[in-house]
Amino acid sequence: MRSLPLTLAARLVPVAVLAAAGVAMTAPGDSDARPQQAGASPKPSATASAPGAAVEQRRYPTAPAKPCAAVPAAMVKKLVPGALTAGNALRTSDVSRRTGCSWHALDDYDYRWLDIAFDVTGGSGGSGGTGGGTRGPEGAEPLSGLGKQAWIGEELTTEDGQKVREAVVTVRMANATVTVTYNGSDFGDRGAPSATVIREGAVGAAKQAVTALDG
Repeated sequence: MRSLPLTLAARLVPVAVLAAAGVAMTAPGDSDARPQQAGASPKPSATASAPGAAVEQRRYPTAPAKPCAAVPAAMVKKLVPGALTAGNALRTSDVSRRTGCSWHALDDYDYRWLDIAFDVTGGSGGSGGTGGGTRGPEGAEPLSGLGKQAWIGEELTTEDGQKVREAVVTVRMANATVTVTYNGSDFGDRGAPSATVIREGAVGAAKQAVTALDG
């Protein structure tokens, strides 16, 4: 196995940046206060009948207590060959508000890194906090099918002739934010995995992380 240049090794150990704010929970609208005519059916609530409304309005009291269990072992083996499926838990001073886990390994000449992070505002010990908004991370594009709001940012960089490709998925659900980072580099040809491989890996892990947040 070839040794890694020190500068590249440093590049391939990204620091997980957790979003500090979630999205405010949307409260159901007031019911129609007008009296109903005799025999008339109650007016249905658009919020209550909307698909996924209960999930979007749910307020999370704490971050997942076992973040390393958020991604199934089979997916870890596929996305990060050679990594310990148990993962490395993020060290944090407030596990009720912020948790995370990472996996990384060099398998032959292929390096992969996967990182997930959960950030909950206004939890059981918090003061409440709504924050958020509709803007995503700088340079990221909207991503459908995940949570209430989601974005993905993709980047291909080169350092000392070695390419590294990375995708970061950010998902906001009520007062919680999920951030998934997935990157890789191929040292055999000094290239990087395809955009499709990295993008699909990041999105797939993000879906598992969102499921774990919902318990």
